[in-house]
Amino acid sequence: MKESFAQVLSLAEKYQPDMTRFLRDMIAIPSESCNEEKVIQRIKEEMEKVGFDRIDIDPMGNIFGFIGHGKHVIAMDAHIDTVGIGNRDNWKYDPYEGYEDEEVIIGRGASDQEGGMASMVYAGKIIKDLGLEDDYTLVVVGSVQEEDCDGLCWQYILNEYKLRPEFVVITEPTDGKIYRGQRGRMEIKVTTQGISCHGSAPERGENAIYKMAPILTELRALHENLQDHPFLGKGSLTVSEIFHTSPSRCAVADSCWISIDRRLTAGEDGELALRQIRNLPAVKAAGAVVEMYTYERPSYTGLVYPTEAYFPTWLIEEGHPVCHTLEDSYKNLFGKPAEVDKWTFSTNGVSIMGRYGIPCIGFGPGHEDQAHAPNERTWKKELVQAAALYAVIPSVYVKQYAAKMPESTANLVK
Repeated sequence: MKESFAQVLSLAEKYQPDMTRFLRDMIAIPSESCNEEKVIQRIKEEMEKVGFDRIDIDPMGNIFGFIGHGKHVIAMDAHIDTVGIGNRDNWKYDPYEGYEDEEVIIGRGASDQEGGMASMVYAGKIIKDLGLEDDYTLVVVGSVQEEDCDGLCWQYILNEYKLRPEFVVITEPTDGKIYRGQRGRMEIKVTTQGISCHGSAPERGENAIYKMAPILTELRALHENLQDHPFLGKGSLTVSEIFHTSPSRCAVADSCWISIDRRLTAGEDGELALRQIRNLPAVKAAGAVVEMYTYERPSYTGLVYPTEAYFPTWLIEEGHPVCHTLEDSYKNLFGKPAEVDKWTFSTNGVSIMGRYGIPCIGFGPGHEDQAHAPNERTWKKELVQAAALYAVIPSVYVKQYAAKMPESTANLVK
């Protein structure tokens, strides 16, 4: 086995230029949520080139590349949509051409998270080249709309496409570590109502913006007092948007609403988060309406799959067989133990593990602090490391840990 791990790592190094070229091709195709069709077709082309056994695209637009025909179904997921570029003046390089040197690649999606797709596709090639197929079917998934609505793609995949893997490797950036959980999140809307009147005599109306002002102050205080967890960290909230309606600039605002990004740690759920806000004195005094957003935006194929904007927290135990699978794979490849940690941000694991109880584990090229940032970059050596790890995970799992998998995996946040 030691010789096999060395061969895998050697091949991953050999394919670094191919991974780099493929990643830069994906970066060059703008692919914000609901506009991923062209990058999906580019991924299909690369999967065909390296010799995947089967390639499929579902009605939502997610792409699936299959390696092998064994009974143990293992999935690896990369969302291939990106956020926008924000203020172009903050970029030193063209975000869709970027910059490349011996160490890094710069461009939108480099870390978050098209780098994961590049490494997965070439892991498939390594498996084929070295004959590492075993009693498993590996499914490489390029998922859509994650940036808009994390986990929606996997709600569709599990419910409608009927893919049911034994576990899923999430290839979001992990800073070279293995991740076994994350805080959840939800999107909350708070609305105040007013009565408009002419701005020259504001006392004749009720200003909805003024009603919102003390709510903002109390929300800030609520954030400071949310629950903490020794591994996942503290729950949080921030007001991310504010809107209003008014007949004109010379009138009192007759409605005001805000959006809240609420991050949920262990012991917190959607009902608790809504109740905490509804119980704020300023919310009660204003008669404000507190509700969860829903998501109903069509995918690039035109499919609409409505869901609540609620993304559950998840955490698997440190001694879970899928944790051991990745830890053993990492140590055998790189000669040192991996650090096990968690994501700060949210991933498709909110559905896979959070809603459906299918264990997830994370390892991906790139760094969390590059996500959504100008001059986003990833590191070529991490593409190589990830491709090597992905190539050995299925066989290590089948040989050592598949028989040890529990019938169900407990979500440790509940």
